Amino acid sequence: MDLEFSGEIWFWKGPAPWHFVTVPEGECGELAARAEFVSYGWGMIPVTASIGRSTWTTSLFPKDGRY
Repeated sequence: MDLEFSGEIWFWKGPAPWHFVTVPEGECGELAARAEFVSYGWGMIPVTASIGRSTWTTSLFPKDGRY
């Protein structure tokens, strides 16, 4: 599944700080429908993400019905 979207980067200050972008609500339903087939724990979905020319592997984390 290829998914392209824009969003604001936000910072989570927890004990191990991270930066996130929330997937728009309209795309979350399709992700949730596929999560059970690809999740490796807590409903996280492994992904390859890109911003500009930078690409890396990470995960989408479910939270409050979104990722």
